[in-house]
Amino acid sequence: MSVNPQLVSLELLPQARFDIFDVSQKASEFLNGTRKSYSKAAYSSHHTTAGFLEQSLCSRLAYSKDRISSYISTFKHIFPMNADYRHDHMELRSELTESERKIEPRNADSHLTFIGSGLNNYVTYINNPDIPVYFIDLDGIHEFGQRSRNASVLFYNQEEQVYQHTVQVPVSNHQIESVNLRDPRLGYLDKLNRLLEKYEIENGRVDIALDPADYTAGLTVNEYETLLMSHDLVEVLKNPRKFMGEKSRYILRNIHKLPARTREYAKYDFVQIFNELMDAFQLSESLVEKLLARLIALPAERFLQVKKNVSFLVSNKAAGKNAEILQGRYQSPILVQWKRSPNQTRRLTLTITRFK
Repeated sequence: MSVNPQLVSLELLPQARFDIFDVSQKASEFLNGTRKSYSKAAYSSHHTTAGFLEQSLCSRLAYSKDRISSYISTFKHIFPMNADYRHDHMELRSELTESERKIEPRNADSHLTFIGSGLNNYVTYINNPDIPVYFIDLDGIHEFGQRSRNASVLFYNQEEQVYQHTVQVPVSNHQIESVNLRDPRLGYLDKLNRLLEKYEIENGRVDIALDPADYTAGLTVNEYETLLMSHDLVEVLKNPRKFMGEKSRYILRNIHKLPARTREYAKYDFVQIFNELMDAFQLSESLVEKLLARLIALPAERFLQVKKNVSFLVSNKAAGKNAEILQGRYQSPILVQWKRSPNQTRRLTLTITRFK
């Protein structure tokens, strides 16, 4: 007997700035024993500093919470907290009111870690209650309080592609650029929402994909804030170890001010990165040495886990309502290029898939 897709909404309360939840087990509590009726599960985060790793990567990490933590911590070293990020200079944030500046968290490191480590706003897992699915929060508690996080899980069995179309996205002649694909002047998401109604989609997925042959651009889902995208991310693309280096230089300039134990920790930043990578992937020392050499020597696009496609969950949430793209207030699909496009355009394929 066929069963309809079932949507589960979760509210999560992090206990630390960096926290990891197994939301697979939490979702099971809402299904009243029907979970075994579904073969797949789509997981969606509504946030720009919290998300999921793809199942293939989690499998390589043996679904181990400790090894996943070590993997993410590697990128937290590359993008340390309280480095000189433009995004965190509140006096430059013209989009914020004076009162908002007083309570806005300084979290550029969390945004860049999300992008760099390959965290996703949306993933699909084979539905197996015995396999954990981790919601990874990089910014759950900040100096002004604790966040409440939201995630959606949609259980289903089959997929049917109902629409696909290719569009040309205009880009500038700048070497490095980011384009907010949520910009209403482009109209892509508005068009997709209208198509969801046209095709009477109740539950499904929207995919935005770059041309597979395009090796000079990538896609991510994050906050499109000018200082973050036009300055901090640009600096990372120019110099992958810029912010890690800035913090190291600060430590060296102020080494006499640091407690003795902190000085010892500072000396071993790179050793810690080596060890965390080895622990996460159970790699040999020689392989980790090659990986770090690659990270230090090559441009950012060679080590950042920027993807060729991004996805959003689609649901009508309740019977009788039109389906819509489920996205958080600050979530935008973003195209990032690190080399000029000869014709100043990038080709994107928009796809709508129905879940059954």
